[in-house]
Formats: sequence, structure tokens, C-alpha cells
Amino acid sequence: MSSRKSLVFKPRLKEKRWDPSVEPIIFQKWQEDGIYEFKKDSKRPVFSIDTPPPYVNTPVHIGQAYTYVWMDIFARYKRMTGYNVLFPIGLDKNGLPVEVQAEKTFGISVRDTPREEFIEKCKQILKESGDQSIETFKRLGLSCNSWRLEHKIGGRYETDDPEYRRLTQETFIMLWRKGLIYEDEKTTNYCPVCGTTISDAEVEYEEEETDLNYIRFRVKETGEEIIIATTRPELLCSCRLVIFNPEDERYTHLDGKHAIVPIYGHEVPIMPHPYAKPEFGSGLVMICSFGDYSDIRILRELNIKPIYAIDEMGRMNKNAGKYEGLTVEEARRQIIEDLKSEGLIVKVERIKQRRPVCWRSKNPIEFVPMKEYYLKQVEFKDEILKMADEMRFFAPESKQILIDWINSVGIDWVISRRRFYGTEIPLWYCEECGYVYVPEPGRYYQPWKEKCPIEKCPKCGSSRFRGEERTFDTWFDSATSEVYILGYLWDKEFFKENFPCSLRPQGKEIVRNWLYFTMLKSYLLFGKAPFRNVWIHMHVVDEEGRKISKSRPETWIDPQEVIDRLGAEAFRIWSGLEGNITRGDIRCSFERIEGTSKFLTKLWNIARFISSFPQEYGDYDLAALDRMILAHLNDL
Repeated sequence: MSSRKSLVFKPRLKEKRWDPSVEPIIFQKWQEDGIYEFKKDSKRPVFSIDTPPPYVNTPVHIGQAYTYVWMDIFARYKRMTGYNVLFPIGLDKNGLPVEVQAEKTFGISVRDTPREEFIEKCKQILKESGDQSIETFKRLGLSCNSWRLEHKIGGRYETDDPEYRRLTQETFIMLWRKGLIYEDEKTTNYCPVCGTTISDAEVEYEEEETDLNYIRFRVKETGEEIIIATTRPELLCSCRLVIFNPEDERYTHLDGKHAIVPIYGHEVPIMPHPYAKPEFGSGLVMICSFGDYSDIRILRELNIKPIYAIDEMGRMNKNAGKYEGLTVEEARRQIIEDLKSEGLIVKVERIKQRRPVCWRSKNPIEFVPMKEYYLKQVEFKDEILKMADEMRFFAPESKQILIDWINSVGIDWVISRRRFYGTEIPLWYCEECGYVYVPEPGRYYQPWKEKCPIEKCPKCGSSRFRGEERTFDTWFDSATSEVYILGYLWDKEFFKENFPCSLRPQGKEIVRNWLYFTMLKSYLLFGKAPFRNVWIHMHVVDEEGRKISKSRPETWIDPQEVIDRLGAEAFRIWSGLEGNITRGDIRCSFERIEGTSKFLTKLWNIARFISSFPQEYGDYDLAALDRMILAHLNDL
């Protein structure tokens, strides 16, 4: 070995600990050099990540920050192993949440405000909150391809951008022409607070305490008194049937007879049905037109015409008689008082039950007949289940969440919504003959304020058209994200070569809507699975296992505050080391992140120590052991 001069070992890294203030400087350098930009002409194989675009009317959640760090880890790892990584950032800006926020912020109502004005209020909120979200994600040091809103592969996208909405409308037109979309009046989930229909995937269940009222009915043929227990006495006007379990010997003598409904006096048949449980209430059950899903199913099964009792405003209609105009809760209180005054309530029990609520407003939903557009899905369940087998799930057991949901699907997907801020359904109707005009794809349409693209109806020759005013379910937009990021609008050849998308990372709570609906649309449009791999994560919760929410200040942890105090690197290290979020929830607190951040100081000291050695460059003849170690490292 050649002789060496005496060496002085001084660390070239002068600072004794990591300084978070340099993080924005480093990030800015990355942007200036464009080191993470997606290079479409690269010879490297493409690895595409369909990141979940966060909704931006609220601050970035600590759970979003945590899971986005993991997505960034995936992207960086794939770059290091030779892939051309497509890792775009998107923002979700469609749908009800921003409308609800606009109503609260500006003290207005979507029902009483001109549409154009209301949309501008929504945009005002989204601009400010969207900018804040982007800054938080930048501060996390994510290696996304671009932070600019650009209509190109790898560019940042927003779901209310005209180009994104154009794609949503184009997929609708394609599905329409395949005969997969139809309009029908059905009993559907309706949120009176949001003022629109919602799909089954948007219904959640909450356990509540409520009163089970035991009410006296009378049998027409015998005059005998029967007792029926119900939690919804306000729906007596819509009672169409009384049932008992076929094996309940207490009531077999009532088969074929009729019950007289109290207060309203109309007669309804009594018959056996297995849905009735002898142990619940008195064992007799009144089947109202739209009390719950079971009522709807039984009336359909027996082909009994329903009586509608609740209107689109969540108030009782004329069929409720003197209770017309009252809210559901008001009508319930009033009818209970009236029943008590007539001696028709035997007793009241306090019980717990699961009630369906809107996932956005958390308000109880009602079942209302509405004419809406539907996308066929029930007849394709077997194909979607088979398609799930073509995708690799992390963790493998999370696949069961998807399978359970697919097996539960019982009606087609209602895709139309009666709101303002969303992608418009691109249809016009001839006011003379009802002909439905579907435009050619190629641009973004707003039928509620645009003239019909054709001058005359091809069916009757009329020049009078009415534009569709409804918008799409926001999941109809979101379920096209992988198609958008793979450049379907701008480069069909690139899309063809790189579809399916390599990876879909997302939370377990949106498997039943975002993942499932994406799979459904992908199958109906392209006949194949949308992803090769699916990474399903659980939740980030507080130290006591509670959901972290800004509405519960004792649980709230602001990721921006954490980054400001400890730096992004500390947060990223905590995210990487804390646990496997695909197997269970991750508990989080500022103290836990601060504790893990001390590991960063150890790493920094190791780096300082290494930096004290002289840099020597040249050709080295590595020992066999060195080569083996490097080979193993390359295989990781």
C-alpha cells in the first residue's frame, strides 16, 4: 500500500444535529433541478402510483401525512431499483363537503342561492384550503413529479379542473353508449340535510338509544286487540302490512285477517313472514313503506304499492294527514302524544339500535322515491370478484373487506346527485318529445347554462332543449383517477402500454367506494383490473385509540405544527418506524414523534463521523465479503 501523509480527521458536517430549517432549501433545490419530474420517454419501466387525492376543505390530517410519507417511501424505493416512477399529487375538490362548508361560512343555502354565485363561493374556499394542503405536502418533502397544475402525465391534478371533469363526462358517455346507464324512479337513500340522494356506499351506521313504542291495533274481523312495537310511529300513515313469524303460534290465527291502523283507520293485511322475530317486541311487526331496508325489500317481494310519507325536505307530506309539514322528529313527538292521549300506547322501552346515517352530514337518512340515473353493477358482481383475484393486496387479509362489500351489493349504483358543485351530467332533453341528447366527447360540458350543441331535435325537429341540472356522485369522478394519471386524455398509446396502474394505496374506510367503484368502472370500460397491487392501510389514532378529529380538540394533532417544531425528517422517520399500518391502527402523539426524532440525531452523528474520513476515489479491488454484502444490499 502506498505511503500516506498524516491525516487530520475533522467532520465536514459542522452542525452537531440535523437542522430542520434547511429542509425547505433542499426541497426548493429539488424543484429547480426537476429531479423527480416524470420523463415519459425514459427507457426505464414505469411504476405508477394512484395516490388518493385528499379532500381540501379541511387541514391535512395527521393520518394523511403519515400515509403519504409511506407512499413517498414506495416511490423513492422504486426509483432506486430502476423504475421510472409516476407519482402525481392530486386534490379532491368535488362534492358535498365544500357545499356544506360554503353554507356555513357564508350563511347561505344551496337551495336559495343562484347556482353561479354558490359555485364561486365554493371555489373561494377551495382555493385557500387547497393552497394550504399543497404547502403541507411540500413541507413533508414528498417526491411527487410536479406541484404545478399541468395537463400532462405527472402533472398535479384537481378533480374540479375542466380537464378532469371532461374525462369524467367522457367515461359517462362511453358507458351510456354501452347501454349500462339508465334512469328510473326507485326508493333510494336520501339525506334531507345534504338535499340529495346517496349511494349505499355512502351510508354509515351509528348505534343510538331510542324508544320502542308498544301500540294498540285492532283486528277488523274479530275486534281483538293486538300490540305492535315500533321505533317509528310517525310512519303509521304508510303502514301497508302486519307480519308475524310462521312458527309463532301466538298469531297463526290472524293469518288472512286485517289490522286497523290507529289514528288513520285504514286496514292492512296480516300474514306470516320469516322476517318477523318472535323475541323482538310483541312478535308482530308493522311494515311501513320506507321505515328501513327490510320494509322496502318485503314490499317489493310481495308487490305491494308503497305509500310515501316523507318529502325531499325531510318533512311529512299530505299522506301524513294533520302532521303534514312537520319534520320527522316533530311528527314523531306529536303522534306519540296523540297516541298516549287516546290510550293507545301500552308501554315504552328504551333500546339500542343501529340507524343508517349519511357519511357526510351524519344525519339519519330517509327512503324517498326519486328519479335518478343508475349505473348497472349487480349483474357484474361475479366478474368484479374474479377481477379482485388479479390484484395483489397488502396486507393479504385486507382483500376480504372488498369481497364482503361486493357480496353485499344489492342494487345498481345511483350516480346522479341534486347538488351544484360537481361534474355535470352531460345531457340535454327535447322539451317537446323528451328525446335525450348525448354530446360527443372532447370537451367539458355544463348543460345547466349552455345551449344544446345541436340546433334541432333529430326525433321531432323541435329547437327547444332543457339542459340537465344534476351532477355526478363525487365517487364517479374519483373512480377515474388511475385513468387520468396514466394520460388517457393526452396519450392513448402511453395509457395502453401502462394500464393497469402499478399501485393503489388507500384507506380501508373507502374500499367500498373508491376501490370498488374504480374496479367497476375499469371493468365496464376496459374489461380489466385497474391495478396490479393494492395497499390498504388502517387508521392513525391518538394514544388512547380514539379517532383523531378537529371536532375533538383533545385528540387533534396538526402535522404542520409537528413539522414546524421538529422538522419533516423527524416526522418521516417516525412514520417509517412506528409500525405496520396495513395490519392495525397506529397510535400517535406529539411525544411519540418527538421521542422517535431523537433517532435522527443518532443518524446525523453517524453521518458526521463518516464525513470525517478522507474522500478517496479510484478503482478498488473489493474483497469477496465486501462484494457479498453489497449484493445483498442491492437485493433489498
